[in-house]
Amino acid sequence: MKKAYVFPGQGSQFPGMAKALYDTNATAKEMLEKANEILGFRITDIMFEGTPEDLKATKVTQPAVFLHSVVLAECYDGFSPDMVAGHSLGEFSALAAAGAMDFEDALRLVSIRARAMQKACEIKPSTMAAIIALPDDKVEEICSGCSGMVVPANYNCNGQIVISGEIDAVNEACEKCKAAGAKRALVLQVGGAFHSPLMEPARLELAEGIESTSFKTPVCPVYQNVTAQPSTDPDTIKKNLLAQLTSPVKWTQSVKNMIADGAGYFMEIGPGTVLQGLIKKIAGDTVTVEGITTIE
Repeated sequence: MKKAYVFPGQGSQFPGMAKALYDTNATAKEMLEKANEILGFRITDIMFEGTPEDLKATKVTQPAVFLHSVVLAECYDGFSPDMVAGHSLGEFSALAAAGAMDFEDALRLVSIRARAMQKACEIKPSTMAAIIALPDDKVEEICSGCSGMVVPANYNCNGQIVISGEIDAVNEACEKCKAAGAKRALVLQVGGAFHSPLMEPARLELAEGIESTSFKTPVCPVYQNVTAQPSTDPDTIKKNLLAQLTSPVKWTQSVKNMIADGAGYFMEIGPGTVLQGLIKKIAGDTVTVEGITTIE
C-alpha cells in the first residue's frame, strides 16, 4: 500500500497555527525565524497571535499555510511519501516537502504569488461560488453559456465544484445552477477570481520568479493541479505550476489518479482538515485518511 501526503491551501489557517511547533521543536523555530527574515516582517507574530481577520490578508495567509505545512513535514519523523499533492497553494508545499524546491526559494515564490494575486484581485471586481450537488459537466455547460467570464475553478470532490469569474457572471451561473437542480450555489467570501483567466496579471508576475528558481527532481511523483497527473520532471513541474494560477484545480481527478496508482493511505500535513473531508467524499472507505497539524 502506497502512502500519499497531501497539503492544504488557503482557507485552512487559524489563530495560533504552528505555535506549538515553534515552542517545542528547534528545527521548526529555526525555519520559522528564517521565514521572518525572508519575508521582511514577523509573520510568526501574526500566525501565533493574530486574529482570524489578520490571517485573511492574502500576503499573510498563503505564506502562513505554506510555512505550517512545510515546517511540519520537515519535523515529522514519519514523512516518507510515495506520492504527494497539494490543493492550489498547497502544491508549493508539496513540491518543497518533496525536495523539488529549496524551502527558502519556495517561500519567496509563495510570497510573490500571494502579492501578485492580491494585485490581480484589485484590477477587476470578481468572486467565486461553491456549487453543491450538480454534475461537473452540467456546471461546465452552464458556465460556458453565461454572458460574462465564469469558469470552473476547483473540482473539490464528487458533487462539489467551485466556479470563478466576474461578479455578474458568477451570480448568473449560480441562478442557473440552482434552476438546474443544484442543492446550493453559495457565493464565497474571497478577494477575487482565483484559478480563472482574471489571474493572468498574477501569472505574468509569477513567471519571472519561477523561471529564476532552481527546480530539482522530487523524491517522489507530485500530482499537479493542472493535469492531475504525476510529475517528476523539473521543467514539467515549472510549466504546470505557472499554469495553475489561471487553470482549475483538478483535486477530485488527482485523488482518483493517486488511488489508481496504488495509494491506500492519505495523510494531510498542515493546518485544518479540509482535504481529509474531500478525500473521504471521493474515496469513501476504500482508503485510510488521517491528518497531522503539530508534533507533540
